[in-house]
Amino acid sequence: MRPALFLDRDGVINVDHGHVHKIEDFEFIPGIFDLVRKANQAEWLVIIVTNQAGIAKGYYTEEAFHTLMHWVCEQFLQNGARIDAVYHCPHHPEYGDNRNCNCRKPQPGLILNAARDFEINLYRSIMIGDKESDITAAAFAKIPQTYLVVNANLPCVNF
Repeated sequence: MRPALFLDRDGVINVDHGHVHKIEDFEFIPGIFDLVRKANQAEWLVIIVTNQAGIAKGYYTEEAFHTLMHWVCEQFLQNGARIDAVYHCPHHPEYGDNRNCNCRKPQPGLILNAARDFEINLYRSIMIGDKESDITAAAFAKIPQTYLVVNANLPCVNF
């Protein structure tokens, strides 16, 4: 079983401008390609786990989200890094039909689904997020090592 680097999206991979869903609004955080490249070199999986309430709120569609994330993953490849998978929660507790899902962080559903799909060793994994809900989801999933990004400053991580 391999470890994984779990990354939140907005605030960790890109600057959080609020419900980013267009390529022209996507601004990568400095150092993110280097961080992912180091995880790849250490043979860690890299998984994005992201709440996307803008889908439930009707700001953009799932198709628009997938189109953007395909482009994001291509940008990583062009910079010598690889994202292995993207898991997202399109729900919001105040909008839509599924208000009590187990995938919206701080619930651990996204992480646990990835762990099952990829046979990930969560006890050796790392979570990097920019909100307490990211860290709480990691704790619920039993990921012991977490980092909270503040002011778009990525942590130094040893893989």
